[in-house]
Amino acid sequence: MNYWLIKSEPFEYSYDQLIEDKKTMWDGIRSYASRLHLRNMKKGDLAFFYHSRKGLEIIGIAKIVKEYYPDPTATEGDWSVVDVKPLKRMKQPVSLKEIKANPKLAEMKLVKISRLSVMPITPAEWKEVLKMGKTSV
Repeated sequence: MNYWLIKSEPFEYSYDQLIEDKKTMWDGIRSYASRLHLRNMKKGDLAFFYHSRKGLEIIGIAKIVKEYYPDPTATEGDWSVVDVKPLKRMKQPVSLKEIKANPKLAEMKLVKISRLSVMPITPAEWKEVLKMGKTSV
């Protein structure tokens, strides 16, 4: 199993909306690096759901339920989507400030390459963020 982080602005698509929808197509990604990460996601992988711009925190956990396929919202280019469903809300959201303050997370892509909207998370980072969020899977 692999671990990921997916970002969304809460006023565009929040974790609460994912819970309400029960499943969604993760579309609109227009970064080559993020597209590569989407294409590497496998059914059953887990992803932190991060609220960007407002909130700046990991709010929940999602599960990849369908591997990549062409993005039907793309008008040009070769873009991909995956389907995700909510798995669990973090008992305590983990803020970007807390992540940056934790030396164990100093190499995390969220800290190093913050503009990516889809990024891999190492197993050690996954465990540390779960611990910080007082959450288990």
